[in-house]
Amino acid sequence: MNERIIELTEINPSDLFGTQNANVDILRKYYPKLKIIARGNNLKAYGEPNILDEFEKRLEMLIKYFNRYNKLDENSIERILTSNGKEHKSSKYADGVLVHGVSGKLIKAQTENQRKMVELMDKNDMLFAIGPAGTGKTYTAVALAVKALKEKEVRRIILTRPAVESGENLGFLPGDLKEKLDPYMQPLYDALRDMIPFEKLDSYIEKGIIQIAPLAFMRGRTLDNAFVILDEAQNTTHNQMKMFLTRMGRSAKFIINGDPGQIDLPRRQISGLKEAMLTLKEVKGIAFVYLDDKDIIRHRLVKEIISAYKSLEVGNE
Repeated sequence: MNERIIELTEINPSDLFGTQNANVDILRKYYPKLKIIARGNNLKAYGEPNILDEFEKRLEMLIKYFNRYNKLDENSIERILTSNGKEHKSSKYADGVLVHGVSGKLIKAQTENQRKMVELMDKNDMLFAIGPAGTGKTYTAVALAVKALKEKEVRRIILTRPAVESGENLGFLPGDLKEKLDPYMQPLYDALRDMIPFEKLDSYIEKGIIQIAPLAFMRGRTLDNAFVILDEAQNTTHNQMKMFLTRMGRSAKFIINGDPGQIDLPRRQISGLKEAMLTLKEVKGIAFVYLDDKDIIRHRLVKEIISAYKSLEVGNE
């Protein structure tokens, strides 16, 4: 009798085993010729080599299913175990779902320009998403990054933004570095918590699979096999933007989000985002999408507020 030890590195064992090992009992039911033992982070199986090969293949399908949909119930297990062994693959965005989030939440691009972000990111390695607050730039970008990670198109996600002001003056704040940074990274954490279960997200951050850091920490790095998002890019200087864009390594995807109408730089300081929009507009492989008031998905008053301020700015010109 042959032994096969399967180490569970891509799924929490309790998620696979189920409550009181209920899912393991289903596996035993469908593989009566195998002796299956669930222990710690391993699943051991004893039996004939050909049956073990089939069992391991189905187990991999179950793990992929859970990582995509964040659930594994009896019906889905039985469907996978009795399928013809080929995963159903529909059109890449046929149902519009980017990520199956926490508690069954379906994460989709909700507006025309958000859908354009998805389409352009599929065809380009770098995308500038330009638009006012509330248009879903960050949320859609994070969803695309999580999707790429789940589908193993990249090995890690890196999320960054200029902290506080473009100078990143954090010294006066209390606490260690993480405590200083967290308030400024909160929109990124909020999006991730919608899409990745709490324990898995903590594990990803601990292992460096997901990294959230201020822009200054990108200096000197080469970002290979990564999905990288720069948020609040309007508050970058020329040097910061150039530094960030030239971090791009092999098999990397970059999204740069920003709102040219909310620049916090000193008055005479040129925004790195505005400069990049002019400098890179003809570069092949770099795409631009412009979101506007129609893409605002926050409270209806946000749209009215932005419209009112826009009228004020026009009147002061």
